[in-house]
Amino acid sequence: MAFIDYYKILEVDKKVTEAEIKKAYRKLARKYHPDLNPNDKEAERKFKEINEANEVLSHAENRKKYDDYGENWQHAEEFEKSKQQRQYHGNGQQGGFGGGGFSGGGDFSDFFESMFGGRASGGGGRRSAQFKGQDFNAELHLELKDVYTTHKRTLTINGKNIRITIPAGVENGQQIKISGMGGEGSGGGPKGDLYITFTVENHTKFKLDKHNLYATVDLDLYTALLGGEITADTFDGKVKLTVKPGTQNGTKVKLKGKGFPVYKKEGEFGDLYLTYQIQIPTNLSEKEKELFAELATLRKS
Repeated sequence: MAFIDYYKILEVDKKVTEAEIKKAYRKLARKYHPDLNPNDKEAERKFKEINEANEVLSHAENRKKYDDYGENWQHAEEFEKSKQQRQYHGNGQQGGFGGGGFSGGGDFSDFFESMFGGRASGGGGRRSAQFKGQDFNAELHLELKDVYTTHKRTLTINGKNIRITIPAGVENGQQIKISGMGGEGSGGGPKGDLYITFTVENHTKFKLDKHNLYATVDLDLYTALLGGEITADTFDGKVKLTVKPGTQNGTKVKLKGKGFPVYKKEGEFGDLYLTYQIQIPTNLSEKEKELFAELATLRKS
């Protein structure tokens, strides 16, 4: 398999910062996302490479391994361990690494052959070390209304369609793990895992704080003064509210259980808090002005 330069895939250089990697990934992921490029095999291939590159370069530890060991970065720990433990018995000396390779015989490529490709053992067989496959990372952008109810969605991850269930109440920045949906293992090792990070954007008139929702409701002056019944919006529909006479501007009402669903707690919701915002009438007619003046006089008497 040809070596892939992850820096080149993300169109950045090796001195790039973590923030710049994230920015580059988001830009390219949007550009080549399968939803925006239906039936485009080349875009699908690019999208797969972009996700793979981001998985490695967006994690400081993985990035260091990649910088040090290139395509063999996933086996860096085994390599370091074997580098310290490996012995050569030729001439009765313990082998080790010098600045340019092994002392005591062998070379760098021989070492990797024995580490990762298998090498004849004392019994004449070949052993291959088992390594877990690469973990994949993906970012899923959702609207707040999307996560109000549990639903299923199909994602394309590295060229594979994966159908997942998104539980109601998923929060912005939350990450879930799907075992066995990462890269193929080597030497009979298990598959890696898939980590999905949710970006939840709120374009509604409701403000979300934990599981509670907040919104303002316009209330006309006459209803505020005399009382009455109004219809107000909740996240999942409309409700009728009874307004008490003499309601003041800024009055808050609590609608229990009309907030946002609690993650993985079926049937449990936060509360909805509505704040009345009294609307002062404008463009009064002459008659209305007279009546308001009369009211003002009555209040003073």
